[in-house]
Amino acid sequence: MRLSDVRDAAALLAGITRVTPVETSRWLSDRVGSPVLLKAENLQRTGSFKSRGAYVRLARLTVDERARGVVAASAGNHAQGVALASHLLGIRATVFMPAGVPTPKEHATRGYGADVVLQGADFQQTLAAAQEFAAETGAVFIHPFDHEDVILGQGTVGLEILDQVPDVRTVLVPTGGGGLLAGIGLAIKETRPEVRIVGVQAAGAASFPASLNAGQPRTLPNTQTMADGIAVARPGDLTLPLVEDYVDDIVTVSEESISHALLLTLERAKLLVEPAGAVGVAALLDDPSAFEGPVVVVLSGGNIDPRLLAKVIRHGLAAGGRYLGLDITLRDAPGALARLLQVVGEAGGNVLDVGHVRTNPLLLIDEVEVHLQLETRGEAHAASVVDAIRAEGFRAHPVAGV
Repeated sequence: MRLSDVRDAAALLAGITRVTPVETSRWLSDRVGSPVLLKAENLQRTGSFKSRGAYVRLARLTVDERARGVVAASAGNHAQGVALASHLLGIRATVFMPAGVPTPKEHATRGYGADVVLQGADFQQTLAAAQEFAAETGAVFIHPFDHEDVILGQGTVGLEILDQVPDVRTVLVPTGGGGLLAGIGLAIKETRPEVRIVGVQAAGAASFPASLNAGQPRTLPNTQTMADGIAVARPGDLTLPLVEDYVDDIVTVSEESISHALLLTLERAKLLVEPAGAVGVAALLDDPSAFEGPVVVVLSGGNIDPRLLAKVIRHGLAAGGRYLGLDITLRDAPGALARLLQVVGEAGGNVLDVGHVRTNPLLLIDEVEVHLQLETRGEAHAASVVDAIRAEGFRAHPVAGV
């Protein structure tokens, strides 16, 4: 694969996919101390970068292969990319998706005309089912990341970054199986080898570090992350050597960092991203000084189930200190609870819920434990609320969760 191949893919995608915008982020730029720009692939057709590689792959099928139809496995974004490409090219598509796939992703895939089969508890099981279907029916299997045409299609994101941010110094790329990372690395490094390319993985699905150390793909025993778009247990046979050649670093981010980044991207940048699309922002927030600017952060997708969005926002608020849970011991006397709530109100805390516990064996006979769930303005404000409660003589202990 060469740079000219990526350019050929870009020519093939002209008029099919969007040249997605790059938005300057003032709040992230202030954190880093140099320009930070967001490459908004969440605004791409189908809501993610996946439509690029899927279209290039399907457009290059032979007449015989098109007649046999295609089959794919996906947690959602690749599914929609394949479904759209097959619709545009007049090819029958069957898409296998995990049984627990978010409903909007399933409905969107069906809406593009693909036949959807829900099978498998996770992506690896779904992938195996799709490959078995291909062997039985003769349908052409469209791998989500481990094929030259798919990688080249994803690499067009890198070409756009170079055009839009000519002085870029660092690019942060969400990474699952490595197709997007390998493609962007190839496109950028072959043109500007001094640009630092960093892959970002969820800590619960970080397959690349061990694989790079071993020099061959290693399979994780399981993946545990809310970022379903990058919950891939094994790098590709093609993507791993490309990442070795073209990528400078792989970093990992926690679930708390992902949820916090998703919330801030929505709140500050006014861009809705899925958890996988937020991992680059999470890496930047975790260590702002680690990346030389100008920095481009790829927001890889925005397809998120509204139910998960509600949970992630709540989790992100908690991770950012915006929710506070407290166990507070006070005298079981008239007016004690009223005084506690008055102190909280005077400190600016907003009470979401109040619970009484009278049966804890650790309590004295004249004591009661109150569990408060509060909304605060952030970590510093939460600390000041706790200080105000303790200054009044109450014993207060922050607790996890809300």
